[in-house]
Amino acid sequence: LEPTDGQIWIKGRNVTWLEPSERGIGMVFQSYALYPQMSVRGNLSFGLRNARVPRDEIDRRVARAAEILQIGPLLDRKPGALSGGQRQRVAIGRALVRDVDVFLFDEPLSNLDAKLRADLRVEIKRLHGQLANTMIYVTHDQVEAMTLADRIAIMRGGRILQLGSPDEIYNRPATRYVADFVGSPAMNFVEGEREGEAFRAPGLTLPLAGYAFADRAGGGRRAILGIRPEHVATGRMAEGAPVRTEVVVDLVEPMGADTLVWGQLGGGPFRIRMDGQARVRPGDRLPIGLDPARASLFDAETEARL
Repeated sequence: LEPTDGQIWIKGRNVTWLEPSERGIGMVFQSYALYPQMSVRGNLSFGLRNARVPRDEIDRRVARAAEILQIGPLLDRKPGALSGGQRQRVAIGRALVRDVDVFLFDEPLSNLDAKLRADLRVEIKRLHGQLANTMIYVTHDQVEAMTLADRIAIMRGGRILQLGSPDEIYNRPATRYVADFVGSPAMNFVEGEREGEAFRAPGLTLPLAGYAFADRAGGGRRAILGIRPEHVATGRMAEGAPVRTEVVVDLVEPMGADTLVWGQLGGGPFRIRMDGQARVRPGDRLPIGLDPARASLFDAETEARL
């Protein structure tokens, strides 16, 4: 693919028009892309042999990658004799031996089951700590993005909607789309209006004055309030919250360490994350507390953060 605009610079070097082998980039594919007829050792060393790297240097790099990725006992096996997780380690190792400046990961864990994804996610994070190289990691899994990244770019339709730290993305989303995309369970949204120095919706009045969005929240316009389920206070914590109201419980989902409670607020669904030992049943009237400092406010038309 030819670039449509701009240039690509890596460590002060313009690599836009260089051959792939000269760019200093290592690629880890979603589909492993291993040669089935070669052993693990052969797959790891293939690119180095083609680049005519000296044999002793190839052996050194392969041994180092095998040690880092804990695949030393697998070096003489063929890919067909490996598990999915082992194949992905080999795919990472093939990029690692090239001794590059930047690694590109194209959804490398998407073909693995949930437990294996979690295990390899930890290994990739540990690998980044050991190497300190730049890693660009493409994923549709928000958990991977939040746990692995120093900086996250949320994209939609080929455009970057927000670029920031995991904390910024999670707690100060730039748009409703970003707020809805990041977080499990997703952020609650309540549609209403800004009236004077307050946001109002059926059953809810939330003061805006004195909070981060107050200086940009003009009156008389439709707005959307966003608040995450874990930022909804219940029990004694709700009694001391700046804003208090209640919801009628529709559904209770026990999740082990947590309990997810579903209700209605402002005419729409509303989720509350409670302690796993919470004693709540459908039909209960549950007092809740909200803190405007933990809330987000979005323009109803543009869906941009206010």
